[in-house]
Amino acid sequence: MIIKSENIEFKPLEELDFELLQKWYNTDFVNKWYGKELKKWSYNDILNKYKPYVNGQKPTNGFIILYDKIKIGYIQTYFLSNYPEYKELVNADNYSAGLDLFIGEKEYIHKGLGSIIIKKFLIEKVFINNEINKCVIGPEPKNLSAIKAYEKVGFKYIRTIKIPEEDEPEYIMEINKNEIIR
Repeated sequence: MIIKSENIEFKPLEELDFELLQKWYNTDFVNKWYGKELKKWSYNDILNKYKPYVNGQKPTNGFIILYDKIKIGYIQTYFLSNYPEYKELVNADNYSAGLDLFIGEKEYIHKGLGSIIIKKFLIEKVFINNEINKCVIGPEPKNLSAIKAYEKVGFKYIRTIKIPEEDEPEYIMEINKNEIIR
C-alpha cells in the first residue's frame, strides 16, 4: 500500500456514524487500547458517549477518518482547558489541545498510516486554530506501535501519569506547533 496524505480526509462525526463506531469499539484491536471501560459496546453506549459531541453539549470535535473515501477510523480533538482535571494532570497550559484516535478497519492497521493521519490532522484541524500552540496525546505505555507513530510526527515523551478512573497509566507526549516533522 502506497500511502498518500492527499488520500486522507476528516469528516465531522454524525449520528449516522454511530453504528460504525459501535462495530469498531467491539473489535479486539480497538478495544485493546481504546474504549476499554466496556468489554461489549451497545449502540446506546455509543449514543451516550458521542451524541453530546455531535450536538455540541460536550466540547470535543470528533471526526471520521477516511482513506480513499473509505471510513477507516475515528479521531478527536479538544481544548484541554475545557477538561480542567485532565489539563492539571498532564500539566498543560491554556493553549493546549488534546488528541485521541484509532484505526477501526483491520486492513488499515500497521501500515504506517497513523503518523500520516496525525500529522495531517494536526496541520488541518488542531494547529489551524491560532490559540493552540501545543498538542498532548496519552497512549498507554505498552502501546508501542502508537508511541512510535506519535514519535514519527514529532511528539516527545513528557511523563507517565495515572488517571484516577482508568486502570492503566498514560504515557503523556506533546508536540509544539512549530515542531511538526514535515
